[in-house]
Amino acid sequence: MQKIMIIEDDPTTREELALLLKNESYHPIPVSDFSDIVTQVASQSPDLILLDLSLPGKSGLALCADIRRFADMPIIFVTSTDSAMDELKALSLGGDDYITKPYHILVLLARIKAALRRCSPAVEPEILEVKGLKLNLRKGVISSEGRKVELTRNELRILAHMMAHAGEIVSRADLIDTLWEHQIYIDDNTLSVNMTRLRTKLEMLGFFDFIHTRRGLGYQL
Repeated sequence: MQKIMIIEDDPTTREELALLLKNESYHPIPVSDFSDIVTQVASQSPDLILLDLSLPGKSGLALCADIRRFADMPIIFVTSTDSAMDELKALSLGGDDYITKPYHILVLLARIKAALRRCSPAVEPEILEVKGLKLNLRKGVISSEGRKVELTRNELRILAHMMAHAGEIVSRADLIDTLWEHQIYIDDNTLSVNMTRLRTKLEMLGFFDFIHTRRGLGYQL
């Protein structure tokens, strides 16, 4: 269970956040003693911190700077201070996100999940397998029954994304966005060329019509 520390001096807001996080299967750690927050952070080692700007004693900005000297867990500022300058300072001091009150609960939860996902290294499997076709992600090779075919970088990323979403319709825009995330330049025409080459290589292993075109929608395995 992921631990989320709530550094908020308003008791009502603090309790509401704690209840919300508990209902979402997180382990909330509400802070009510503001005399030595840094020591509490060090001892509790939370997975994420929700931090207010205006606090008794040290400000949220100062606390963020102190925490960043020894820890790198995500810090999301949740504050009623709607100031572009404060937001800039918060992010420049190591904050990961800045949410102003009143906030939408679903938006806050989505930001929390996104921050936790970014800091949690995804364990990528070495081999994907769908319908008897194996894709070795490290070697960039597809294989079946002892036969192997090498893929280019673009073909590897396209097929890996589709195999990870086997059975789902994957749009062309989604494939292009996926490749852009890996800093591979590709446009719509280039995608068509890579898809044709990928299908040819799949056919070399006997996988005809492995990738179906869903007209107006995208592709599907």
